[in-house]
Amino acid sequence: MRRYTYRTALLYGALFVCALYFLSPLYVMLVASFKTLSEVRGSSIISLPEVWTIKPWIKAWSEACSGLECDGIRPYFIATFEIAIPAVAFSVLLGALNGYVMAKWRSRSADLIFTLLLVGSFVPLQLYLIPLAITLRELNIYGTTTGLILIHTVYGIPLTTMLFRNFYVSLPDELVRAAIMDGAGFFKIFFSVILPLSPAIAIVAVILVFSGIYNDFLFALTFGETGKRPIMAAVQNIVASSYGIKEYNVNIAAVMISALPTLLLFLLAGRFFVRGLTQGALKG
Repeated sequence: MRRYTYRTALLYGALFVCALYFLSPLYVMLVASFKTLSEVRGSSIISLPEVWTIKPWIKAWSEACSGLECDGIRPYFIATFEIAIPAVAFSVLLGALNGYVMAKWRSRSADLIFTLLLVGSFVPLQLYLIPLAITLRELNIYGTTTGLILIHTVYGIPLTTMLFRNFYVSLPDELVRAAIMDGAGFFKIFFSVILPLSPAIAIVAVILVFSGIYNDFLFALTFGETGKRPIMAAVQNIVASSYGIKEYNVNIAAVMISALPTLLLFLLAGRFFVRGLTQGALKG
């Protein structure tokens, strides 16, 4: 049997306190979202609801006002996935292709291009706003879903390229050489040999890119389509909208609903995320 020392007990105690500290805001918001408005105002923030109700969740989903529209966060929730799904798919696929080229079909400029991609991904987002606005205007897709898909695809490529490139470097070069000797071409090797070996790192890329797109506020607010802005911009509008009574329980329920997709994604794919990181995602 494992023997526990005072040092071990102290360590676990400290971790437990840290966990309580970080989970306490989630607990406060969760219980508040099931309270009536009068109970939110009159009770302690840590007390459980005297009367549990799901009405704040229902109103946040289908009736809460964002600006002049009172359709809840449902249309914005759907609009977010209309942007996130194609943007994630394009950026992950293109990042995998770039990583494959930079790891297995190296040229003299491969390292320079890779460095420029990484530098570009660390430039503050605010510096991109005017160039992006001009580009989207010239393409006639300013303020459209297509424009946001393009923005998030391009912005996600440096991250996915880095992840896949660093993963593919750890794969033996003999795989590519053997495929070439068997007569396989560039794309045949990529889709038939390299890509089937990439599910773990692909999950890492999907989680990171999806989280970035889903939690985006700046691009959503600046370039989002009127009435179909992504969820974070809509939640901010719902919380800021005030027509008489401030419904804190409804606002909190809207925030909780908006947080569910990323929370569920990490819970369901968390072990694959860790596995992908340990299989070369962070190796140079």
